Amino acid sequence: MNRRRFLTISAAFAATPALGHSHSWQGRAFGAEVAITLFGPDEAVQAALHRTQRIVREMEQRFSLFLPSSELVRLNRQGHLRPSAPLRRLFGLADTAHRMTGGLFDPTVQPVWRAMAAGDDPEGAFDLVGWGRLSFDMDRIRLAPGQALTFNGIAQGFATDAVADALARAGFQNALVNIGEYRATGGDWRLGVEDPQYGLLATRRLNRGAIATSSPLATPLGGGGHIVHPTRQPRWSTVSVEADSAAMADALSTALVLADMPLIRQVRQAAGVRRVTLVDWQGDLTSL
Repeated sequence: MNRRRFLTISAAFAATPALGHSHSWQGRAFGAEVAITLFGPDEAVQAALHRTQRIVREMEQRFSLFLPSSELVRLNRQGHLRPSAPLRRLFGLADTAHRMTGGLFDPTVQPVWRAMAAGDDPEGAFDLVGWGRLSFDMDRIRLAPGQALTFNGIAQGFATDAVADALARAGFQNALVNIGEYRATGGDWRLGVEDPQYGLLATRRLNRGAIATSSPLATPLGGGGHIVHPTRQPRWSTVSVEADSAAMADALSTALVLADMPLIRQVRQAAGVRRVTLVDWQGDLTSL
């Protein structure tokens, strides 16, 4: 199971002779559709798209719950692991998001997901949740007994950043990367923010930076939404976060679905967070 994102491209900037032709690649990663669009000479673009596809596959081999051989699946199975450098970086970002949101972002909810997806009572699985119960450093990650992780609320953004950074280093300054979250390296991209109940409610322009959107009811789970927490219920129908980093936009949009307004205002003031858009259960939109 995977979150669906209710961000769609409503319009993209037109190609000009200086930019060259538009090129796109579409595929699947982390159990969802992904797409990369960029401008440039044909030969350079094809080489860049080939490199970015390799990056996407590498990210899947690290963080996907859909691949039995992935680093994350092995960690969940064994309960401990010597992490790769990318996994250490992802853990650091997850820890930052956990602290920024007062514990609302917590990847240890995977046992709850698993129980609810199987139609089982998740009450016992909630007892296993707790980011503070695991330990990690440069050399070893250790989960508490019975724990398992899901990075579905941050890994797609992490992969988006990896691809966007690689394209920027290669000189592509007019690219849009969508690996569950969106990040632009430049250009003038227009995206629509949609709610699963109320449809298109806003449009956003993206030049540089990222945007991620989470909606609990986008993926029904166990009679409710797919964003779960031991002590909180979703407060918002949709949350969209614009930030410098797609990984942080991803994590924060997930967690802030559960947050009250004082915490959301606090997170909005954090470095790298540009805007937070909220849709309540009545379909009213608030932008901070």
